[in-house]
Amino acid sequence: MVVVIAIVAALLWVARNRRDERRHIEAEQIREDVADKSLQVGEREARAEETAAKARMVQAEADDKAAEASALQHHAAQHRKEATSSREELNQQRDHADTIDPKVPNPEEPRSTPDQNPRNP
Repeated sequence: MVVVIAIVAALLWVARNRRDERRHIEAEQIREDVADKSLQVGEREARAEETAAKARMVQAEADDKAAEASALQHHAAQHRKEATSSREELNQQRDHADTIDPKVPNPEEPRSTPDQNPRNP
């Protein structure tokens, strides 16, 4: 009986050692796979960070361009306002000249309007 118990105990011990060895080998294989995949993930992370950096740079450039466009639009509006004012003043001077010129028929009716281009009367 003692011999049977010793044999069963020895078989259990051997079986446990084999199971532990298989698990150890399996764990080592998993670690190798993780190491290989970790390199790939690291490369993906690096690409993601590089792409994000490029996106930030392009966004900064776009913000600069938007600010420049806004400033140019403001300057254009100022120039347009000044040009309109100057055009109105010139039209008033022309109308005044027509009013005082005895050779111009109907001096009461102005020839030009503020929106009229002098090259296309």
